[in-house]
Amino acid sequence: AELARLKVQQKVSRNEDLLAPAQAVSPGASQVPRYVRVNALKTCVDDVIDFFKRQGYSYLGKAASVEELRALSGKKFLLDLHLPELLVFPPQTDFHDNLLYTSGHIILQDKASCLPAFLLSPASGSHVIDACAAPGNKTSHLAAILKNKGQIFAFDVDTKRLATMNTMLMRAGVTSFQLAQQDFLTVDPADPKYSKVTYILLDPSCSGSGMVNRLPREEAAPSAERLQALAGFQRKALSHALSFPALQRLVYSTCSLHREENEDVVHAVLQEWGSAFGLVNAFSSWPCRGLAAFPGAECCLRASPADTLTHGFFVAVLERHREGAVSPSSLPAAAEENLQHREGTEPRAAPKRRKRKKQRVK
Repeated sequence: AELARLKVQQKVSRNEDLLAPAQAVSPGASQVPRYVRVNALKTCVDDVIDFFKRQGYSYLGKAASVEELRALSGKKFLLDLHLPELLVFPPQTDFHDNLLYTSGHIILQDKASCLPAFLLSPASGSHVIDACAAPGNKTSHLAAILKNKGQIFAFDVDTKRLATMNTMLMRAGVTSFQLAQQDFLTVDPADPKYSKVTYILLDPSCSGSGMVNRLPREEAAPSAERLQALAGFQRKALSHALSFPALQRLVYSTCSLHREENEDVVHAVLQEWGSAFGLVNAFSSWPCRGLAAFPGAECCLRASPADTLTHGFFVAVLERHREGAVSPSSLPAAAEENLQHREGTEPRAAPKRRKRKKQRVK
């Protein structure tokens, strides 16, 4: 959200255009690969792999470790080891003029940014709220998981960002969404329109301290007052989200490294809600866990350039407790099925061919 706002302010469309001509890319950015999410609403992984092969790229199969991602160079690419529709290319690979990108068949989205929708994993046909939605990458990811069945309610307060988001979603083939220029905190959970909302993705405004391509002129470390102000808003937004009556699962995420915006926010809101909601031990195979700020914080996920080769990120999955229910599983059902399917694939094999039901890119 911070990055999108900065691009609007500077009147540019690409991240690279924010850099001064003589400015070198930051050390963090130089090691983070180019992640490419295949848009399942328009195509499939097999067809995208074939397309890149025809463009002279060499496909190395599914990665077995983060180190394999780190070693990528030239025109070689891999299938990510964690996420099923994510391809990985060497850092700084530019696809902004590529046909697949301009036609909406691929989305240029950091791996950590793909985690919230993947872990929310809404069932097809569900009603979902994307509370702070612009610029829309997570919204399009949610739509792909829903297979355009169900309904997404997406909110943002900025008119220009919503207009950009609408264009992006249309290009990506998203149909089942309603955009609203509205502060999520003013949305009425009792409105009958939202009576069937069972999933919420909340990625609120934050310090953006996890973004590896932040500019030198920006404040390196936000003041304590700024962090407290952000955390106060984040707590209000999270508590408000939990008040939707039919809610079953929520993902809270930030691109911040600060405990004040992450573990402390989740802990405070869980205490406020008592036993009504609890943390899911999300993605137990993910290597970086939440800071030991409170018992159970290890259920949360963290990401960083050094450890996961991504932007800095935080994700927490909350589920409503049901009477007599056992502890929630370590992954949402659909995400767990995806993971099991991928773990059955040979590390060096290309994804299994399947009938082509999606539009083929020529």
